[in-house]
Amino acid sequence: MMKTAIYPGTFDPITNGHIDIIKRARSLFDNVLVAVASSDDKRPMFSLEKRVDMARAATEIISGVEVEPFSNLLVDFAKSKNIHVIIRGLRAVSDFEYELQIGYANLSLNKEIETIYLMPSLENAFISSSVVRSILKHDGDASHLYPKEIEHFIWETF
Repeated sequence: MMKTAIYPGTFDPITNGHIDIIKRARSLFDNVLVAVASSDDKRPMFSLEKRVDMARAATEIISGVEVEPFSNLLVDFAKSKNIHVIIRGLRAVSDFEYELQIGYANLSLNKEIETIYLMPSLENAFISSSVVRSILKHDGDASHLYPKEIEHFIWETF
C-alpha cells in the first residue's frame, strides 16, 4: 500500500525551507501532496494560481510530489484525498505552540488524522516566506532563500 502525506501551507512564496521539509517528508512517504492554501485571510502577496505554479516548478524534479490548491478545511481536503498524515515544519520553539494547537484542532475534527512535525536543516531553519517577502519588498536579494526554479515568478512580480 502506498502511503501519502499532505504538506499544507500558503507557500507565499515557496522557500528552500519548504523544499527541505518536502524532501524530508518524501524520504518517509511514498508520495507527498503539497497543498497550497488559498489563505485569503493572510492576504498573500502572490495569487493562489501563481503560488501553485511556483510550488510545481520548485518540486517538479522531486519524484512522488504533487501540488494542488485547496480552500476548504485541511482535514476535509485530506479526507477527500484519503490522506491521514499531515506534515508540518518546525523552525523554532516559537513555532511549536501554534503548530501543536493546530494539530490538536485537526485531530478534534478528524480522529484519523496524524500530524508529524519535521525540522528543516540548520541552514534553512531561519527561512520563512515572510522573511523572503520582506526582503523582496525592500528591493533586497532573497534569491539564496528560494528555489532557483521560481526566480522568473519572483521577477514577474517585482
